Amino acid sequence: MTLVFSPPKLSFDNPKQPLKILSRDTTDFKWGKIPSNRTIAELLNYGIINLDKPPNPTSHEVVSYVKKILGIPKAGHSGTLDPQVTGVLPTALGKATRILDTLLLAGKEYVGNMRLHSDIDESRIRSIIRDYVGDLYQRPPLRASVKRVLRIRTIYNSEILDIKEREVLFRISSQAGFYVRKYCHDIGQSLSCGAHMKELRRTRSGPFSETDFLSTLHDLYDAFEWYKEEKDENPLRNIILPMEYGVKHIPKINIKDSAVNPLCHGAPLALPGVSKYSEEFKAGKMVAIYTLKNELVALGEAQIDAITLPEKENGIVSSTKRVLMPIGTYPSSPKK
Repeated sequence: MTLVFSPPKLSFDNPKQPLKILSRDTTDFKWGKIPSNRTIAELLNYGIINLDKPPNPTSHEVVSYVKKILGIPKAGHSGTLDPQVTGVLPTALGKATRILDTLLLAGKEYVGNMRLHSDIDESRIRSIIRDYVGDLYQRPPLRASVKRVLRIRTIYNSEILDIKEREVLFRISSQAGFYVRKYCHDIGQSLSCGAHMKELRRTRSGPFSETDFLSTLHDLYDAFEWYKEEKDENPLRNIILPMEYGVKHIPKINIKDSAVNPLCHGAPLALPGVSKYSEEFKAGKMVAIYTLKNELVALGEAQIDAITLPEKENGIVSSTKRVLMPIGTYPSSPKK
C-alpha cells in the first residue's frame, strides 16, 4: 500500500508541533513502553539510524552492511543516493521499515559543488541561480531508475555559498524526487556554457540532519561490538533511535489507552478515542497516531480537518492505513 503524503514547505524544518488537548487522560504503565525505554532487541526491530552514507557503495549496499553488522534480516533506506553522493541516509530496522514511505516523500537539503565549463561573470551566475526557485519542470536524467517523464518539482531555497573560478558551491532544499545532477546541467544550459555536478552531499532528509545523531558505518560497528563485549548499551542507543523519531515531521494524534488495541486490529480512529492532536492536519492527509506514552501505533489518513475537531461530538477522525504496534501490546478493555 502506498501512502499519500504531501509535505508542507520545508517539511524537515517544522517547529515542535503544539498539541491541543481534547480530554485530559492518563496512561497506565502496566502496558506499553516509552520509546526511549525500549530494549536493544526491541530497537533492532523498531529503530531507525541517521546514517552518514560514504562515497562509492550504493545505498542498497550500505543497507546490506547495516544488516550484516547488526545480524538482522531486514532493513531499508529512505531515498536512494548515487554511489558518489554522501550524507544523510535514514535507515530503518526490522518492522520500522513500514515508516519509510513518509521519509521518501519528505523534503531534502543538499550541499553541492557545480563545475562550469567556461568562465562566467559571477553576477550572472548568481542571477540565474536566483531564478531556479519555486516550481520547476524536470525530466529525470538517463541514469535515473524512474520513468523519464516531465514532472514538476519544487525548490524551496537555493543559495550560493562560494564561487571560485569555475566552481560553484551551493546549498539547495527541495521537494523529494528532485535531481540535483539535472539541476546543475540545466543551469549550465541557462548560462550557455554547460555545467556538471562535481560533488554532492545530502545534509537533510525529512526530520534527519547531519547535525543530529549522524553516524557512520564504523560508528555502528564499534558501538555494536562494544555492546556485545562490554554490555554497555549507551553508544548503541546514541545511534539507533526509536522509529518515532522518523515521523516527527507528520501531524500527530495522541489516543487514549482504550483506543489502542482496536487500531492495532485496523479499526478507524473515532473521536471518543482522541486525547490530544496537532492543529496541522487536513482531511485526506497523513497523520501519525500515538499512545499517551508517545509510542507510534499507526499511520492514518485524516477524515476531517483538525480545526473542526472541537466542534464535533462523534465521528471518524482517521482511517488506519498502516499499523506499527503489535496486537496485544495494550489490552482490549483497559481497566482503571
